[in-house]
Amino acid sequence: MTSVLDRPEDFAASALSGFCAAYPGHVVSVPHGALRAGAVPPGKVAVVVGGGSGHYPAFLGYVGTGLADAAVAGDVFASPSTSAIASVARAAEAGGGVILGFGNYAGDVLNFGAAAERLRAEGIDARILAVTDDIASAGPGDRARRRGVAGDLLVFKIAGAAAEAGLDLDAVMDVALRANSRTMSFGMAFDGCTLPGHGAPLFTVPAGQVALGLGIHGEPGIRTQPLVPAAELARLLLEPLLAERPAGQDGRVAVVLNGLGRTKYEELFVLWHHLTGMLKDHGLTPVAPEIGEFVTSLDMEGCSLSILWLDDELEALWTAPADTPAFRRGSSGQVAPHRGAVRVADAAAAVPQASAAGRAAAPCIARVIARLADVLAGAEGELGRIDAIAGDGDHGQGMARGSAAAADAARQAVDAGAGPGTVLALAGDAWADRAGGTSGALWGVALRAWGQVLGDDAAPDAARVAQGARAALTAVTRLGGAQPGDKTLVDAFVPLVEALQTTDAPLAQAWSRGAQAATDAADATAHLTPRLGRARPLAERSIGHPDAGAVSLALCARTVAEVLAD
Repeated sequence: MTSVLDRPEDFAASALSGFCAAYPGHVVSVPHGALRAGAVPPGKVAVVVGGGSGHYPAFLGYVGTGLADAAVAGDVFASPSTSAIASVARAAEAGGGVILGFGNYAGDVLNFGAAAERLRAEGIDARILAVTDDIASAGPGDRARRRGVAGDLLVFKIAGAAAEAGLDLDAVMDVALRANSRTMSFGMAFDGCTLPGHGAPLFTVPAGQVALGLGIHGEPGIRTQPLVPAAELARLLLEPLLAERPAGQDGRVAVVLNGLGRTKYEELFVLWHHLTGMLKDHGLTPVAPEIGEFVTSLDMEGCSLSILWLDDELEALWTAPADTPAFRRGSSGQVAPHRGAVRVADAAAAVPQASAAGRAAAPCIARVIARLADVLAGAEGELGRIDAIAGDGDHGQGMARGSAAAADAARQAVDAGAGPGTVLALAGDAWADRAGGTSGALWGVALRAWGQVLGDDAAPDAARVAQGARAALTAVTRLGGAQPGDKTLVDAFVPLVEALQTTDAPLAQAWSRGAQAATDAADATAHLTPRLGRARPLAERSIGHPDAGAVSLALCARTVAEVLAD
């Protein structure tokens, strides 16, 4: 378990602060992340990587010459928020556009995708690079649904070296996507990991067993078998990767043998002792292999093996110089001047002034959000229990923290003279920033989209509220990819929106009908099989139980109905 901490909720922020203080020659601290300390050439493509904390050296340890220009860090095992990603990317951007790199997890897909949209709206060409290397999470015909694990290092190194070489944005993306398509990983766990402040691991592996195909957020493996000697463990890691060797590949491979936090270097070297012979037997030549910790999972006991099938260009980029706190290779040349302290502008700091009618209506929005925060705080335990059936059990905590932050942000926005739309948008940003994860991202984009429709010039009427609801649903499905029947909050959101848009009744009455429809739909998700998110690999556990996201959305809908009725 994690023993060195103050408050569990401050663990990630404290670790980020300590990291930046430890490596002043490599990084400059910025809110929610770290920026490359050395000056970069004007027009260089900025490679910004990130994800949840708890995986060091990923992602902060990759910031430096020849690799990433910046990293953004979320809470433990939770995606950074949209606003945090956009803020760090703005600080890193040097005129050549931005590539946002992350592992392919639902919360990261949502937040990095939404951040890219914001940046493009501001005139910054932003692309997303979702790493999909984990072969245990989906088959070769469904690569887009694979998770990102230790292949992150391989793909990000290729992208960073290409950007360092001066390639333009299209060229860097092309080579990075090629690297991603040729990178495969497979992992195993001997024991689970424990979140800071928790007394029990997210999962356990029975004594004398090994779990194959684990995930780096504490997801258990796809199967368990008796523990075998090191030579057999090496074979179990390698054989699934060999099955996906590209046609015509000449045998050159970049290899990363990665420890997950508690498996020590000597154990990895024992595995590598066996893997070297096996690679040779299969006609493979490792090029600059890496053995160590590169993408960990707090104190998980286990390891993973990643292979990037090289060509001439990929080999040159893989072996190119790099100098970061956690990854150093060759000589990167003269040290660039230190950029010094960086002031990051807060895009939400300036609150637009609303009309008198808008200012008068804004406190109602803030009262609704405050009531949501009270109700979700009371439901935290039950929502966590539902989520733990086939997920990681943090949904209740995320909803409670996110709504509390949203309530504070809404109150401050009202005090600053904001109208209904700005109150809702800033509340959404705060919700996403504090909640983290998939649900935080979804609520953040939903509230911001809703707020943009409401505007700041008048009190929202029923028609405007319904239009905003439709815009919020559209934003959620566009960025999250979920559709009705996937067993997500969308299943409860759709009937709420439809009820609001298909009636001429007063808002309170229409909302009450929608809340009941959302509740019925949330209950009905118990019969569905999850097709997205962390519950998908454990779908059988979910059957017979409702989706936590749909349940919490229905709860929120009923709460708003009660406020409107009053």
